[in-house]
Amino acid sequence: MNTNTKFNTSQLVILGLMTAILLLMAYTPLGYLNIGPLAITFNVIPVAIAAITLGPVGGAVTGSVFGLTSFLQCIGIGGTSAMGAILFSINPFLAFIQRFVPRFLDGLLLGYIFRGVRKTGNTSAACFVTGFCSAFLNTLFFMSALVLLFGNTEYMQGLIGGKNIILFICGFVGINAVCEMVSSTIITGAVGIALYKAHFVPAPAPRHARA
Repeated sequence: MNTNTKFNTSQLVILGLMTAILLLMAYTPLGYLNIGPLAITFNVIPVAIAAITLGPVGGAVTGSVFGLTSFLQCIGIGGTSAMGAILFSINPFLAFIQRFVPRFLDGLLLGYIFRGVRKTGNTSAACFVTGFCSAFLNTLFFMSALVLLFGNTEYMQGLIGGKNIILFICGFVGINAVCEMVSSTIITGAVGIALYKAHFVPAPAPRHARA
């Protein structure tokens, strides 16, 4: 009983810490590096770490916080997103969906990705893969929602400029996505391994127990 209580308390502490770090990054220059119309975001890192230590639920909770702070920037709370403000003026509800849902799904899926890769027996690899996927899926879901929900608007048609959608997305995210993936992979992997060694990440079940 004491062991379970201690483990649950540790989970709550980590969740609170990752949420606090996420809010700090979201409302200070630490979380975003503005380059062009999009910003390089490092907020996927606390989401990935929460998914590693707490599983899909922890990832979904922190992903939801990330999504909410991203949407609030559309109305100038905690910073300003030029693109977000334009999308909000076009359709506030769709702007919320486009900003919130991709981050929620990102966090949720990261928990399953970590568990799936970890079944290979390599926790370190699982941490690095989760870090990479956090940035990759965030970009994939964010841009997919942007094109799906706002692709027919005059604003988006002006940005696309008649290009092929795939080429537009690759050119639009460009260096931003690469920087996010590299930083998230390295930092998440290193922190995840450190937390595993500190026993904040539960040890994988023995092979005979999973069989």
